[in-house]
Amino acid sequence: MSKETIAIVFGGRSSEHEISCLSAGGVLSAIDRNKYEVILIGITKDGNWVLVPETHQLSIIDGKLPEVPSSAPHVVADVAGFEDGSIQGFFEISDLPYVGSGVLASAVAMDKSFAKPIFAAHGLKVADGFTVTATQWSDDKAEWQKRADALGYPLFVKPARGGSSRGTTKVKSADQLASAITEAHRFDPKAMVERAIVGLEIECAVLEIDGAPQASKVGQIKIDSRFEFYDFEAKYLDGATEIIIPADIPASASDAIRAASLDAFISLGCSGLARVDFFFTNTGKVVINEINTMPGFTATSVFPKMWAATGKSYEQIVQALIDTAKRRTNGPLGN
Repeated sequence: MSKETIAIVFGGRSSEHEISCLSAGGVLSAIDRNKYEVILIGITKDGNWVLVPETHQLSIIDGKLPEVPSSAPHVVADVAGFEDGSIQGFFEISDLPYVGSGVLASAVAMDKSFAKPIFAAHGLKVADGFTVTATQWSDDKAEWQKRADALGYPLFVKPARGGSSRGTTKVKSADQLASAITEAHRFDPKAMVERAIVGLEIECAVLEIDGAPQASKVGQIKIDSRFEFYDFEAKYLDGATEIIIPADIPASASDAIRAASLDAFISLGCSGLARVDFFFTNTGKVVINEINTMPGFTATSVFPKMWAATGKSYEQIVQALIDTAKRRTNGPLGN
């Protein structure tokens, strides 16, 4: 029996480049090689598409994150980058089945300033805040400072279309706002300013199985006290966080978060998989933070851990995603 060929496409020009490489290594290790031939297509930080050998290191070695090698042989492609829905459009045009959400859902989920009002319209509670572009900030810093002061401190400032908490700053007082907005604008000309939510960080994994999205058990992120928040170093480099599954919250809250995860997934028209991040406040409120339509996907990432606790192995997750991809009917708005 001939094997189907599967391409793992990873890397790209976004701040998620290294994490994408780690996820590619995890998926590569989980694909059933008796069923599938696998090729690795990397996109360098310069936007070049290359054929990556299987021997290339796709894990953290001595604290160094992996990258797509710029010296690898080039492959023919005319799109550079896949962090914002563009790679999905490339696949749509080529009529190639692919894992994950379509163009619209991927792009909207990536831009949290667009996702938030959609969540709110579907009855999900979101953090109070506003969006400010680099031009708006430059034109009238005093007005935006006043708006931030009105929200109250502490605040979080983050790129609207960032990932892995890069460019995100916890702002404890008014005098720290300007530098935080400047930092966020280094990653994206659109920054979001949000009131800090006091509570537990809770996550839920959504996986499409046999055509229907299902929610995992929920997990609670515990962060070492040395870290102000769940930033990039805490997530990937320091080993300073752990996830408790199931989360140490009332069963009714877990059920509400699982239901909200499915609502968020459906509201954006997602497909395949997503990790939905929430805050569970000290007063028992569930506040959605964001949805990640292509979450970190190493065997030790939060998404597979939550599904492992729910009864699905890493290999079973990968196979479910392949099955979903093969069922999709490509169209510009997704399935």
